[in-house]
Amino acid sequence: MSEEDALPEPDAVDGAPHPRFAAEVFGQEAAQAAFLSAYNGGKMHHAWLVSGSKGVGKATLAWQLSRFLLAQDGESLFGPPMDIAVDPASPVVARIAALSEPRLRLCRRPWDPKTKRLKKAITIDEVRKLKGFFNLSATDGGWRVVIIDAADELNTAAANGLLKILEEPPEKVVMFLIAHQPSRLLPTIRSRCRSLRCAPLEAADMGKALAQVGHADDITPALAALSGGSPGMAIGLLADEGVVLYGQIIDLVRTTPALDRGLALALADKCAARGQESRYDLTLALIDLALVRLARHGAGLPMIEAATGELELASRLANSEYQARIWADLQQSLSAKIAHARAVNLDPAQVILDTFLQIDSAARRAR
Repeated sequence: MSEEDALPEPDAVDGAPHPRFAAEVFGQEAAQAAFLSAYNGGKMHHAWLVSGSKGVGKATLAWQLSRFLLAQDGESLFGPPMDIAVDPASPVVARIAALSEPRLRLCRRPWDPKTKRLKKAITIDEVRKLKGFFNLSATDGGWRVVIIDAADELNTAAANGLLKILEEPPEKVVMFLIAHQPSRLLPTIRSRCRSLRCAPLEAADMGKALAQVGHADDITPALAALSGGSPGMAIGLLADEGVVLYGQIIDLVRTTPALDRGLALALADKCAARGQESRYDLTLALIDLALVRLARHGAGLPMIEAATGELELASRLANSEYQARIWADLQQSLSAKIAHARAVNLDPAQVILDTFLQIDSAARRAR
């Protein structure tokens, strides 16, 4: 394996193969049908905004649609295609899996050889490479495809560079812009794209998607409740023992409004240890999810318990619209504060501790 092959891929989920290796997309039939209708109707748009929550299959869909487009070789004797399936034996499938297909370009956060880390954003240099791809790629009249994963990771210069391409798109080019939060994109970029919305998966499709990546027997009611119809989220939780961590967070929130500061400090210190960046990120994500679940319960939406004692906690502190507003407001304010903390690199332990202190204060108001 070369050094390049060993580099981490920013658009892959830990514990699962990269989306380009997935043979099928589950639960996104509406998006597939919309794309196929545009193709068969001769109304192929040059840019598609593939949106939806993290892990629901946006990238998997984009790679499947790319295989479909690049496998087309003119009009078929059997009429327009009825689905977007591609023969697994097609050379296009193998080339795409190896990232050696000359008619496809992947634009994502690059590796920084100086810091030995992935850059935090997609840079203008990566967008400039697209222009070279358009100039050098095959001109035999076939399709050319660009996948940007994720478009909401473009920095300002890169976003403006992409906008110029979208304003004057090359012929026979289709661009898939994968976006977890489309609102973060420039309105002018969104306006030049056709939308493909990916929905959370139902239980049966969740099972199929997890089985495809080797987790057929790992789905549990708690995992299903926390993942919210997102196979990617489920895989991430499995990789980092997220269900156990969520239980620890709920145990700590249950001590409010007399927060057990010893437990809070212990949880915070684990996030501050060297090499625990992923645990820090997951802890913040699960705290955010716990607040969302409390707010939803207070608003009258049913809750499937994802940790022992969660329903008791919700019944005590989130059993009315008034309490729901407290948790919803806190979730919004904490999201902004955490984003600021990341931007200025505040100490992870202090961020976690301050977060629980604010939860404790909110619990007092809820009582």
